[in-house]
Amino acid sequence: MIYHFSLQLAALIAGAILCLLGAIGFATEPTARNVMAGFPRSRGAGMVILAIDLLWSFWLVSTMEMGEFSAFRRPFLVALPIGFFLTLRFVDEFLAVRALGILALLMAEPLLDAAFFRYESSRLVLTVLAYVLVVLGLTWVMVPYKLRDQISWFGKTTARWRGINAFAFIYGATLIALAFLSY
Repeated sequence: MIYHFSLQLAALIAGAILCLLGAIGFATEPTARNVMAGFPRSRGAGMVILAIDLLWSFWLVSTMEMGEFSAFRRPFLVALPIGFFLTLRFVDEFLAVRALGILALLMAEPLLDAAFFRYESSRLVLTVLAYVLVVLGLTWVMVPYKLRDQISWFGKTTARWRGINAFAFIYGATLIALAFLSY
């Protein structure tokens, strides 16, 4: 185990983030729709999220048990900042989307780690969220224009926008409730 989060703590954090995002998206609908429409091509957001990805990845590589690959720790620690600067220099298209995809992949691991070897059926609510993050993360990294299309589709009508934000809020509230009642 890398993160040492309990299932309860992982569900509380994931639920709080989902509730917060859902509430902000629902409450500030016109502003949030405009901000999200410009997000995929936002260089500033891409730089910030990619910096978070770099710090998280650097911490992971420097602290995780690598077994027989321990000899590669130092080259990885050198390659991460070099890759960060090369990405900033040469990736102009959809940098924010690709960085968000990497962040989604990084966020899925602690959720799966917390649910590992747990026998409650309710753990699957958190596991489903983790695998959705994996699929979305891989999609956004490989085909970044898909996030632009997804934002465009959800932002096309008020009902869709409110629906996705209400779903995120309800899913987050469910995770929080499960954290207190089941985990």
